[in-house]
Amino acid sequence: MAGPRRFSRVVGFDDEPFPRDHRGEVGVVGVVMTGARVDGVLRGHVLRDGTDATGQLAACIQQGPFVDQVQVVLLQGIALGGFNVVDIHALAERVGLPVLVMARREPDMEAVRAALLERVPGGARKWSLIQRAGPMEPCGPVWVQRAGLELAEARRLLEASALHGHVPEPLRLAHLIAGAMGRGWSRGRA
Repeated sequence: MAGPRRFSRVVGFDDEPFPRDHRGEVGVVGVVMTGARVDGVLRGHVLRDGTDATGQLAACIQQGPFVDQVQVVLLQGIALGGFNVVDIHALAERVGLPVLVMARREPDMEAVRAALLERVPGGARKWSLIQRAGPMEPCGPVWVQRAGLELAEARRLLEASALHGHVPEPLRLAHLIAGAMGRGWSRGRA
C-alpha cells in the first residue's frame, strides 16, 4: 500500500482588492512554492461577480510554466472577485489536481446564501456550486472545503505550508502581492 501523498509544489491564489463600485475584471495572483521557496508568480483575471473563475484559474495554471510541476491548488475562500464562485470539483478535474479551499473561521453560510439569492445575478447557480463543494470542515485551526484529497491530507498540507501562523505561505504571499497590485501597497492578514 502506498504511503501518504506529499504535496511539495503548491500554488495559492488570491484576488486583488477593488472598490465597492468596481465592475469588470479583477486581478488574480497565484504564488507557486516548493516548501519555503517561491518558484514563481502567476497572474490572471476574473469578472467581478461573474461566472468565469473556474475557467480562468484552470487557464492560468495550464498556460503557465508550472503546469507539469504543481501538485495542489489552494484558495482563500471559494469565490474570487466578489461572488465569482469557483467550482472546485470542475477545477480539480480540469487541471488534474486536488483543490483545497481554506478559511480562517467558519463562514456564516446562511448569510452567504441570502446574499447570493437576494443580491447577486445568477445567485442560485452560485449557491449550488458552494453546496456541491461540500460543507466547510474544521481542519486544525482553520476551515476547509476540498476536492481530490482526504481531510488528513489537507491537514498535513496546511501544517507543512503554514510558515507564519495558520495560513499556507502560498496564500499569504498571494494575498500580499495581490494587495500591492490592486492598490499599490499591501497590508494585513491573508
